[in-house]
Amino acid sequence: MKTKEFKIRSDYSEVTPVTKLIRSFCLEENVKVSDCNETEICLMEALNNVIKHAYKGDSSKSISIDVKINDKELIIRITDTGYPRKNFGKPKLEYDPNDIENLPEGGMGLYIIDQLMDEIFYESQNGINTFHMKKIVAKPASV
Repeated sequence: MKTKEFKIRSDYSEVTPVTKLIRSFCLEENVKVSDCNETEICLMEALNNVIKHAYKGDSSKSISIDVKINDKELIIRITDTGYPRKNFGKPKLEYDPNDIENLPEGGMGLYIIDQLMDEIFYESQNGINTFHMKKIVAKPASV
């Protein structure tokens, strides 16, 4: 299993660069481009959620991201020490697609993550919040 660890400040300006680095790592490990694309979207959403909700926009805090890749799965663990999430139920997206003026303001990111990843879960213990995402990947056999 290949592993990489990343640490960023809880600042929106650091989200895109770290997601690009993680995408490059996935591509180097022969993860399909479509899986890399979906993972990048999910990472952006999850990191933005930490900055907005756990840290309330305080850019002096840090976020750790651990990425593990083997022949069958891609596992990402995002860790922060901000406010714990209170509700982590299965997200629902209920809106009238014909009424684009009244699309929901929140909750769409978690819904997208839930749709694109194969497994997600969240835990908060002793002041440490951890969000886990797993994607089943098909990689060619090593030569």
